[in-house]
Amino acid sequence: MTNSEGLPVMSQNALPLRRFKVLDLTRARAGPTAVRQLADWGADVLKIEAPAEDDSRSVTGGARHGFDFQNLHRNKRSITLNLKKDSAREVFLKLVKDADVVVENYRPGVKTRLGVDYEACRAVNPRIVYGSISGFGQSGPYRDRPGVDQIAQGMGGLMSVTGLPGQGPVRVGIPIADLTCGMFLAIGILTALLEREVSGEGQWVHTSLLEAQIAMLDFQASRWTMAGEIAPQAGNDHPTSVPTGVFPTSDGHINIAASGGVMVERLSGALGAPELLSDPKFASNESRSENRKDLNAVIASYTEKRSSADLIKALNSAGVPCGPIYNIKQTFDDEQVKHLGLATAAPHASLGDLSIVRHPTNLSRTPFVMRSAAPEQGDATSETLAALGYDEEAQAKLKAEGAI
Repeated sequence: MTNSEGLPVMSQNALPLRRFKVLDLTRARAGPTAVRQLADWGADVLKIEAPAEDDSRSVTGGARHGFDFQNLHRNKRSITLNLKKDSAREVFLKLVKDADVVVENYRPGVKTRLGVDYEACRAVNPRIVYGSISGFGQSGPYRDRPGVDQIAQGMGGLMSVTGLPGQGPVRVGIPIADLTCGMFLAIGILTALLEREVSGEGQWVHTSLLEAQIAMLDFQASRWTMAGEIAPQAGNDHPTSVPTGVFPTSDGHINIAASGGVMVERLSGALGAPELLSDPKFASNESRSENRKDLNAVIASYTEKRSSADLIKALNSAGVPCGPIYNIKQTFDDEQVKHLGLATAAPHASLGDLSIVRHPTNLSRTPFVMRSAAPEQGDATSETLAALGYDEEAQAKLKAEGAI
């Protein structure tokens, strides 16, 4: 069976990570983001939650039926366990025996106090891959500090290079430290699962918001570590590629990226701006960088007279990278975004089909399947306990103890 594009259609039972069982102890955003990468590609994820948690006090993505929670915790099942109770911890460790992965993002000492740390899990299952996220690392002087995305953006240097020159520090408009930290952990977990196929043993995989944010500085970090340069704020201009930036049009703004001699030639022709080639100030990459302000002003004098759509058509025809600057509604209204099917239906037991952004990776033989939106709290508690050998009486006892 194939879809409209001629690609094979595969059921959720054929998803590539379907053989892995994951126990999800995560809250907030970075941890759930890591688990989402595994859940999206078919891992059997059991989200472990405290019983009767109040949505208004939760740090797991807001109200359960809200857009944030449903996006973060899709493709999972839920079980309630109060890990402060010995009987609940006993249930958890029974689950660990048959699991492949445990993921948590407590502060480093909490998991040990609860008795669900890597050593406790490895004692019952040496093959377990145990994933951890913290604010600043599992050791060191900041180990026990609480960490959140914006703190990591500041300490990781990102806020110093974001925003207009002289504006002061500016946070990025998405929780980029949380999101990238989650993705780095997911990559580490998958790497450990691959290594386990050789060694037969699991291991502890951990990262932090601070480590992820510094890694995401990329060339801005190596400017310092290799060249001793402290990158300044560059606003909408690319730090090193000139001309690349935001330019005014008669009805708004567009992005243009025309760095390098050939691209400048194309830009000159498309705009009818001969001085981009004839003016000695713009004759080389070095001189264009030195005279960026003047160069941008010349380009703007041409772009501001034409509409965004007209410029985008002309520049793309000339082979100059460019594009509109959308609000989020406009992003999802764009014909290419619609073609890619990034907003897809996620079935929910009581809310019906929700529209959620799909996983952005495409596999040629294994199409992505959105199996479900986020689960209702404890939807799999009874069946999970029954599979572990807890009959109705035993489950009732656990409930009376406050363990589930």
